[in-house]
Amino acid sequence: MAIYLTIFVMAIVEGEIYYSAMCARAMNGDLAWFPVMVAGALGGAAGDQFWFYALRGRTHWLDRYPRLAAFRETVSTRVHSHETGMVLLSRFLPGLRTAIPIACAYAGMRRLKFSALNLVSAFAWAGTIMLLVRGGSRTLSAFGLNAWWGPFIPALVVILF
Repeated sequence: MAIYLTIFVMAIVEGEIYYSAMCARAMNGDLAWFPVMVAGALGGAAGDQFWFYALRGRTHWLDRYPRLAAFRETVSTRVHSHETGMVLLSRFLPGLRTAIPIACAYAGMRRLKFSALNLVSAFAWAGTIMLLVRGGSRTLSAFGLNAWWGPFIPALVVILF
């Protein structure tokens, strides 16, 4: 039971590396795969939601800085026009994983919508990593990305986003 709590905490703090290692242990039969996935997903969601709820309604102090205040309306408009997609993709965008919940809080996104979408995204993230670990190097081949440049495609997508 302690290992699953550790997976939960590490998913909050760190993300993919520890969770991927625990997925490998689950695929090896050392751990049960379903509790590993649930602990990883819930931890990932908790980490995102921490920033959203910690800053929701408290970002008004940013308006004291004229340069930031000038972008408040622009940020709010963009977040609201793309909020569903942003939150659903946020778990898959490591560089923006903290920025997106903060932007959603800054824009005043509805709590229930953020929490529900973030939880769906976290389970999709945890399940995807579990499947990628299970499939190993064959996973890229299944998508036709078995050339030397195959692993760069996901990185390029993140950079372009």
